[in-house]
This record gives sequence, C-alpha cells and structure tokens, in this order.
Amino acid sequence: MQSYYFYLHQSENYSYISKTPIENQEAEFIWVDCTRDDVVNHAEQWQKNIQALTQLTLNEYHVRDILNLEHPCVFDAMDDYDLLIFRKLITPDDQIGMDENALEKHESVFGLATTPMSFIITPQILVTIREIGNKSIENYIARTETIVCRPIEEQNKPRKLASTPIDLSLRLLNTMVDGYLDLRVPLTRRVEYWQQELLQGHRRFTTWNQLLQENMSFQQVENLCEEQIDCLQELRDEIVENYTHLKGKKRADKQDLMVVRVDDLSSHIERIQKHTTRLRSAIQAAIDLHFSAVANQTNENMRILAIITAIFAPLTLLTGIYGMNFQEIPGLKNPFGFWVMLVVMLITTIILIIFFYRRHLVGRGEKSVIDMLAQQHRDQHVNLFWFMDYEPIKQTMKGVEKLTKFK
Repeated sequence: MQSYYFYLHQSENYSYISKTPIENQEAEFIWVDCTRDDVVNHAEQWQKNIQALTQLTLNEYHVRDILNLEHPCVFDAMDDYDLLIFRKLITPDDQIGMDENALEKHESVFGLATTPMSFIITPQILVTIREIGNKSIENYIARTETIVCRPIEEQNKPRKLASTPIDLSLRLLNTMVDGYLDLRVPLTRRVEYWQQELLQGHRRFTTWNQLLQENMSFQQVENLCEEQIDCLQELRDEIVENYTHLKGKKRADKQDLMVVRVDDLSSHIERIQKHTTRLRSAIQAAIDLHFSAVANQTNENMRILAIITAIFAPLTLLTGIYGMNFQEIPGLKNPFGFWVMLVVMLITTIILIIFFYRRHLVGRGEKSVIDMLAQQHRDQHVNLFWFMDYEPIKQTMKGVEKLTKFK
C-alpha cells in the first residue's frame, strides 16, 4: 500500500505531488494504491488501514466484490463513495502470476484471461486495488514516482497532473485501454495465419478445433468490450446527473471535461470491439472461401469424370453390340470391319469433344462467365454442320446454287 498526496499551490496555481502529508496544507485529494495481495491476505487489517487513512468505511458486500476475482465490470454509486470494477485483459506485457503457485487462479477462457481492477472514489480520496504485474498501472506509478522526485515547481510542467480522483481514475483506465490497442497487430497476424492455412491447397485443413477456439476468443474480447462500455456509460450518467466529486469554482468546466474523457475512453473501446468484429468476419469469410474452394474442386472432379463417362459411353455401346455372341452379325467377317469400327469410334469421339468444347465443358474456352450466362438460345445446341460456316465452303455453295438456277 502506498499513498500519494496531490496539492494545489494557492499563489502560483500549479499542482504537485507528495508521498507524505505536508503540514498546514490541505491536499486536494489522496491516491491510495493497493495490491490485491494486501486485500486477500489481510482483508480486515486492510479495511482498518483504509479507515484510518481516509476515514472511509467500506460496505461488506463491496469488499466481497473486490475479493471476487471473477466479478464482472460494474459501477455502483453510494452515498459515501462510488465503486468501479473494471476488468482488464491480461496482455503479453503483463507479468501477472497465472501459474500453479499463484495465490489466485485467473480462469483462462479460449486462451484469454482477464483480471479486475477496483476503484473506490470519493471527492477527496481515490483507492485502487490492482494485481501485481499490471504493467499499465505500474508504468503510470513509475511516472508518478519520477514526478515526485522533481522539485515542486517543476512537477506540473511536462504534463498537467490530475486534479480530481475521477480525473485520475479515467487516466488509469485510459492506460489500460491503450494497451488493448497494441493487440490489434498480433491479432491481425493471427487472422492472416488462419487465412493462409484455410486457403492453402497442398494439404487438407484439420485443425478445426483450434480455429474454433480462436474464433471464440474474439467473441470473448467483444463481450468484454461490451461490459466495459456499459460500465463507463453508467459512470458518465453519474457524472452528468448528480456527481459530487467535482469541486471548485470551475465545477461545470471540470464536469464537461470528465464527460469528454469518458466518451473518449468509450470510443477507444468501441474501436477495439469493431476491430475484433472485423477480424471475426475475416475468419468467417476465409472459412466460407475454404468450403467454396473444396466444393469447386469437387465439382471440377465430377465434371471431368462426367465428360470421360459421356465420351466412352457410345464407344462402350458399339463394342458391346459387336461383342454379342450371335452367329450372324453384319460386317463380322469383313476384312476391313475392325478398321471401319475404329474410324467410327474415332469420329464419334471427335464429335463429342467438339460438342463439349462448344458448350464450354472442356477447357476454359474463350468466353467469360458473363458471356456464358448471357448466350442466346441458339447457342445452347451443338451445330453439327459448323464447318459450313467456313468462308471458302460458303463461296462454293453459292456457286453451286447459281449453276442450278441457270440450268
């Protein structure tokens, strides 16, 4: 447990931070940062310490909510304080203990785990309860420690310090949500990996169980974002309607600023939610393309088999007829019968190939799909006398007609 006292210089009108109370000066507000181990191991002693430091008595049900590791996002307004529980997605940068030796076990659903962070907010006090290893909060605390080490008159120069507990709470929430935005690149790479696995054609895709788990993890992120947006909306309503945590002459300006920050925070979460939705859609589109490709390959194989069957069916008929066991069959004893039958079978095969080619059933053909769909009714039938359209033959036929008329 560590405390930070935020002061406002009366004459110079700038803020500064101290880790210990300053005599004869009233702090604007106090930030008490606690780790979850302090609360879990010594819950009663922790409550006594909070009461001695802040004169704040916590509701026993709220203490149970804080101790509940799986508590969802919630905002509850009380007369003395407000409780905000915000679940954070555990990112690869975090060093939160999740092994067997951990004090509490974070449940991992579809490969993702979340951890709660609690905020107890009053007009002059902010109490935060976080996990050890929460890098976003620890980085913010490290920056605060750096500011404390500076001279008082230089603490507020690089970045304006928080002026109220709710202002500081929103800044801490913003650091956690910004960590989500860094997940967009690795999540996109995972989707690209699954797209390549689904659309490759040299081997069969078999890891459907892992792909389903990946898809459900995106659903979990969407549900988490939805909970966070609802929680922030309740906080915003409380700020707009009857928020007493803002004080001073510029209370209305501070209230508008807090509303803007809540809206900005909600917009960041909505961006993550929309990005996750797009990634899920990309995976679903890849799955649809995979099955379409499989179906197309199956149709192509069936088309080839059908063409082969159609070509060999007349040949099988001819060989079957002349393979019957009758004493007298026309041409059976003809010395040229075998070669005549081969020529007939060859001509039949050529005619069938030409027929299939003109119907665009063999090869890719020269027509596009649109042309094939828009072709006229006369093109649906094969023209066995297509060779009559050859120009020299046309000229010859015209000459024969003239001679006939002249006679």
